[in-house]
Amino acid sequence: MAPTEVAKDSDPDTRELSVPIDEDDYASSSNDGIQQFAYSDSRKIGVTGAVFLILNKMIGTGIFSTPSSIFAATGSVGVSIILWVIGGILTFCGLSVFLEFGLAIPLSGGEKNYLERVYRHPRYLASCVLASQMILLGFSSGNALAFGRYVLYASGSTEGDGWTARGIAIACITFAVSLHSIFPKWGLRLVNVLGIFKVVILVFIVFSGFAALAGRLRVPPPGNFRNAFVIEVTENYGGQGAYGYSTALLQIIYSYKGWENANYVLGELRNPRKTLSIAAPIAIGGVTILYVLANVAYFAAIPKNDIATSEVLVAGLFFRNVFGDSAAARALPAFVALSNLGNVLAVSFAHARLNQEFGKEALLPYGKLWASIKPFNAPAAALFLHWLITVIILVAPPAGPAYNFIVNLYTYPGAWINFFVAAGLIYLQYRKRENWTSPWHTPLPISVLYLLANIFLAIVPFIPPNGNWNAEGYPYLTFPLVGVGVLLLGAVYWACWSKLWPAIGGYKIEAHRVVEDDGKEVVRYRKIKTR
Repeated sequence: MAPTEVAKDSDPDTRELSVPIDEDDYASSSNDGIQQFAYSDSRKIGVTGAVFLILNKMIGTGIFSTPSSIFAATGSVGVSIILWVIGGILTFCGLSVFLEFGLAIPLSGGEKNYLERVYRHPRYLASCVLASQMILLGFSSGNALAFGRYVLYASGSTEGDGWTARGIAIACITFAVSLHSIFPKWGLRLVNVLGIFKVVILVFIVFSGFAALAGRLRVPPPGNFRNAFVIEVTENYGGQGAYGYSTALLQIIYSYKGWENANYVLGELRNPRKTLSIAAPIAIGGVTILYVLANVAYFAAIPKNDIATSEVLVAGLFFRNVFGDSAAARALPAFVALSNLGNVLAVSFAHARLNQEFGKEALLPYGKLWASIKPFNAPAAALFLHWLITVIILVAPPAGPAYNFIVNLYTYPGAWINFFVAAGLIYLQYRKRENWTSPWHTPLPISVLYLLANIFLAIVPFIPPNGNWNAEGYPYLTFPLVGVGVLLLGAVYWACWSKLWPAIGGYKIEAHRVVEDDGKEVVRYRKIKTR
């Protein structure tokens, strides 16, 4: 069987000096430094599984929680709904960009592979920056915290983002990581089951909203659709200017986030090119329609001031206004919590695979450990790394509102990464000597729109809001500064990992990635002696 080498980082003038890298750090203890990362066909994911994998990441806490802060930032019912439509359009633009990359480079890892293809000099810089963002900020904290809040709400508690909610959140991420580590097949099965469940919940909200529009409410009709496009400014909502629109769009993108989920695990898809091109549009199209209609439902049942102040629990308030204090109204928030659990399961599954990719490439210290699929044929070490970062982000913010900060911190650096991905695709398409080909082609206007949207999201959060600079309980600059700082930290790590430490040790690191005809992936690590 003839293997195909798809990525080989080496210098021709030093290749003959290659020797196996230290086994304690990178190589497998068997097969002459070769480590196998292969999953059986029975473990690979088909179209249906890919659809639910994407759905589970997209439909999580966002649509049940962020509409409150989005309306509070804009002060307009009509503008809020239009922003959700814009979020869907931008998601389809991003999907087109990622489809072109993913179908041309059908490997697990998502943006890592795409940035490496475009930004090859300085070598490894793009990968280290992305690794910093994905490892340090690729957490499940927001989803887990919303799970804790909805569990408490279902039990009758009014506690906010306090330690009880955070404790439940830690239990949630611990369960998800343990399940994926020990019983990986059951983890995927639960992802699929909860994927169906959360779609049912969202459809139920939409139809309940139609009933609310018809006047079937336990509270007086709020009349939010009269003069829907008037921008109102009160103590609780409106008046944040461009900063408010950018943070609102960031939180909408957070709610849509997950459409790229299948790109992270392409190596585990059955017939990846066909599966991805069918599953992703189906999932995203369905979610966009449900999101817009769910927002219409919220505004049909909840007065504006209540929406603006409901924080994470907007769906719980919706159920109360439609069904009163009945058993159904108390049980439905528990169902939303289960939806959040499904999102935590999907996020931890995908991000652990990305952490595993960084381990395969020896970008992390002890790369063999993070890349391992022992002992249960699942990336347990990579899952533990995801768990650790998630727990740190859960306990680090001070007592008080933490959800919006966690959401913005999670989403913001992605705007910079997606900007470079979109710019890279435009470069590849119009730089003939790159010989770029893909089964999918993204038209230039779509790439440019996606590029400009991410420029807006990356720059505008640095512009001061019109109102209180500490309205969320922390300075408005906190999340953009931390986000940019994490990306710069990746550049510092690159300088140490690829320049400083090799200069001290007298070597260069070389990673050979090979995909065999049967789809098995092999990575061989070498150390290039320079003296």
